[in-house]
Amino acid sequence: MPGLKVENADLEHIVQTSDEWISTRTGISSRRIAVAETMLDLALAASRAALGMPAAPDDSVSIESSGEAFVDIDPASIDLLVLTTISPDVIVPCNAAALKKLLGLDNAIAFDMNAACTGFVYGATVADAMMAASHLKGGSVPARNVIRRALVVSAERLTHVTDWQDRNTCVLFGDGAGAAVFEWKDDAPGIISSFLKNDDDDTNALTCKQSYTSAFPFDESGVIYDAEAKAAHDAAHPDASDVSYDYINALGLSCDPAAARIDALFDIENKSAQGGPDQVIYMNGQKVFKFAAKAMEAAVRKVVEDGGITIDQVKLIVPHQANLRILEFAAKRLGVTLDSFQVSIAETGNCSSACVPMALTDALVSGRLEPGDYAVLVAFGGGLTSGAILLQV
Repeated sequence: MPGLKVENADLEHIVQTSDEWISTRTGISSRRIAVAETMLDLALAASRAALGMPAAPDDSVSIESSGEAFVDIDPASIDLLVLTTISPDVIVPCNAAALKKLLGLDNAIAFDMNAACTGFVYGATVADAMMAASHLKGGSVPARNVIRRALVVSAERLTHVTDWQDRNTCVLFGDGAGAAVFEWKDDAPGIISSFLKNDDDDTNALTCKQSYTSAFPFDESGVIYDAEAKAAHDAAHPDASDVSYDYINALGLSCDPAAARIDALFDIENKSAQGGPDQVIYMNGQKVFKFAAKAMEAAVRKVVEDGGITIDQVKLIVPHQANLRILEFAAKRLGVTLDSFQVSIAETGNCSSACVPMALTDALVSGRLEPGDYAVLVAFGGGLTSGAILLQV
């Protein structure tokens, strides 16, 4: 987790709120915020812990680990790396490829995945399916990469796409990362069943716009230009290798002519006109709450049923940490107590896809899960995505 810990009371200095208001509505007491840390810094620290590698000292960032690997794993044995995030450091290169290089995973294939807050569940399910497919044998089965070990990492810097003047959302989010290694074994159960689902977000209850900043010198009729201004610019900058943006900026071009259509499609208010940020998370809390509790119940029941066990046999449910009230409501619908859930939200806030692996780490480190126990990992997120995994530790 990032080094900076921000208490609820600290937020009173920037938005109209209070510790009592936040804690009673969300169950959150504090969150970690990445200031100097990048998303890859967080992903790297979580991955190293999962692999049993020593922490890499770096004077520029401060990252705390809440867990460590139960065994040391040879980086060369990792065949697949899946990185889930909705807050990547870059669009290109693939963030997973950058993480692969930093970790020295010479033999791994790597890719990014975005399934919002359900990212880790989706990533683990995809990794499991790719491992299973790679071990299929038969005359008509095509040759493919054999995957024996997969590293699934979820890392987020949500606080950098947060509107810090919206008290309904800014109090919820934190930054963090979690990771797990999945290994193919013919004689071990591991992931017993999984379930993924996408419901349509008809009301655009959860969105975050991609903002473009490069001037775009085209419209539907062709190139936008000013011949006189271009000639004057070229005269002032005779060396074409010396890049200057004076001319193109002087045209007053829109960075994204399709921005209005994107806003309309996703019902996004363009707050930049009001002096606010454009690329931030918008969330209708009531809509998300109603979807979340039902989706979590349905996903848990489905994987338990498909796994051939009963809910009473599940030692622990490890959920997405969005809001304590959601967890309480889901527990009630499932007919279990909140003690059946791993609740880690108080000190982390909502870290999107990183929540489930971070909470799973807490459960393992605290001894709430032991070998042979059944656990359900369950999450929901934008899209609207939801899903669950039944596994035997």
